Amino acid sequence: MCGIAGYFHGDPSRPVDPQILVNMAAIQHHRGPDGFGYKIIDERGIGFSHTRLSIIDLNEDRARQPFRSADGNLLLAHNGEFYDYKRLRTDLVSRGVQFQTKSDSEMVLHLYPRLGLEDMLPHLRGEFAFSLYDKKHDRLMLVRDRFGVKPLYWTETNGTLVFGSELKVLFAHPDVKPRYSPEGLYHQLMQTIVPGSTAFAGVHQVQPGHALIVERRHGKLEIRDTRYWDIDFPLMDERVDRGEEYYIEGVRKHLMEAVQLRLEADVPVACYLSGGIDSCAILGLSAASQQAPVKAFTIGFDDVQYDETAIAREMAEAVGADQDIMMLDAAHLYDNLVETLWHTERTIYNTLGVAKMLMSRHVQKAGYKVVVTGEGSDELFGGYPAFRRDMFLHGLDTMPAAERSAWEQMLTESNQLFRGAMLAEKELHDPALDSLIGFTPSCLQPWLAASAHVPGLLHPELREQLKDYQPGAAIAAALDGDMLRGRHPLDKAQYVWIKTMLEGQILTWGGDRVDMANSMEARPAFLDHHLAEFATQLPPSMRIKGRTEKYVLREAMRGLLPKVLYEREKFAFMAPPAHTDPKKWAAMKALADQYLSREAIESAGCLDVDGVQALFALHEADTTSSETQVQLDAVINHMLGVQVLHQHFIATDVPAQARRRADELGWCVAA
Repeated sequence: MCGIAGYFHGDPSRPVDPQILVNMAAIQHHRGPDGFGYKIIDERGIGFSHTRLSIIDLNEDRARQPFRSADGNLLLAHNGEFYDYKRLRTDLVSRGVQFQTKSDSEMVLHLYPRLGLEDMLPHLRGEFAFSLYDKKHDRLMLVRDRFGVKPLYWTETNGTLVFGSELKVLFAHPDVKPRYSPEGLYHQLMQTIVPGSTAFAGVHQVQPGHALIVERRHGKLEIRDTRYWDIDFPLMDERVDRGEEYYIEGVRKHLMEAVQLRLEADVPVACYLSGGIDSCAILGLSAASQQAPVKAFTIGFDDVQYDETAIAREMAEAVGADQDIMMLDAAHLYDNLVETLWHTERTIYNTLGVAKMLMSRHVQKAGYKVVVTGEGSDELFGGYPAFRRDMFLHGLDTMPAAERSAWEQMLTESNQLFRGAMLAEKELHDPALDSLIGFTPSCLQPWLAASAHVPGLLHPELREQLKDYQPGAAIAAALDGDMLRGRHPLDKAQYVWIKTMLEGQILTWGGDRVDMANSMEARPAFLDHHLAEFATQLPPSMRIKGRTEKYVLREAMRGLLPKVLYEREKFAFMAPPAHTDPKKWAAMKALADQYLSREAIESAGCLDVDGVQALFALHEADTTSSETQVQLDAVINHMLGVQVLHQHFIATDVPAQARRRADELGWCVAA
């Protein structure tokens, strides 16, 4: 796991400055502290740089990236892991291919010339983002894994395309001038971003399962986006039910293979362990695959309503794991929010992102670089309360009215802790989403409800610019209607979550960015695309059966799970919101006094002082419900985030910051 960076001039005669490449690497040193490298093809106006976290092939001299092919035609910088690489490598060697390293990354240099990009990509299994330049065709390719586990950003400025693993890497290039886009700012304040976008004007993400192809034509860059994979649920009239045992055995087989592949490394591999069946299943399979005890890291909170250590401890004892529990006082999470936001590069609604960053630091200090995690299970097997609501409101048309009423009552009573955040207080309908999907997915409803507060928070000039803006319509426009049309409502709900909440939240500020902040690679086994493709074939009733969510996973892992966990309802893993304790509220207010003061707001020019004060007043009003307080807690975190991000990236000279970092590291340009 590493960090990549580079830039590509539309005019090939323009020189590439090696110091800029080194600076772009230095500012993401946390992603790869084990070494760095850069390469330039001068006559082509292109250069890549790379920071390395050594996990496969620990020989730094041999495995230093960027890689150049033996014939000089290809230039590669890769972030992430390709699994099943030993089988592919053996096949290539048997055909006469000579490898220069033991790195999994080198496979691209041998597969691409033989298969081309389109036919190569299906062979790549894992979590990855890479840049590949083909000198013969004068073509730059930026490729991102199927779910977006690994980040990859790009922008075009002054005839140059700049890319990198993090936004700050782009901002380290002196031609990139970061500023909020009005729409990007709007979405930062309401949590859910438009797929493919960022908070910053002209700065984009390579979307999951996509490749960005950049070619030169007459001194200008031609950019096209192509999709090579998507989560493809069957049409309702094409579904075939093969019986419970087929699906249970299939999930068990594919998950076991995915876990075993992710235990492959030249360094020790640990597991994250919460009290949910996802991480417990991962730990159980990992323990069964290894003779030595598995190291398991668990986060505990001081609030008993949010703490899951008791169940996690029971699971660790059941499989003989070596458990390490890090207890956190949630009031102290705000002490680390500003640092966390430098890494997430987007606002966060809950301080779980801070807790995850502190955990990755703890893991790194314990001597581990790699953990296997449970992210993706809820997305594939219908685990979230929002999915259950959509299933029963839109997916059971034949259910008797009395039975539907009972289920609606159950939904009202279930997961009360998360109403206002994971479930909206009241059902909401967005016209554009209703038109595209047939209903407004419950996962988007709390954030669309929160968007009602956004106009009043914006600086008056921005408010005027966005007076007709419809965030739901913007999200709907970014979704592929062909992948929604004709699908079961549960399929639709899961597809929308995967395209919005999974990529934009769980894998970003809850995953890669806070893990790699401390040079720690997380491997989400459930997001193995072989398992995901099998999961799309599951009948809806195998995902949510009666009142039981993730039914097929529970049955597949029944022998591994303690009885209390097997029978437990889904409990979303979150940090306690600020309003739940006076100490937490005081910690949040201390940050607000700094970043949401009149002086700070007026200096940044993003928010409206009166609007911010009015929102705090609403939060503290005696008539405000607890569900609304949860929602407003999130909005307050977003307001803080907007101000902090402005300070980090807009008010700060990032190129100078990157150059200082390079000097501190002693990363010098070769003479």
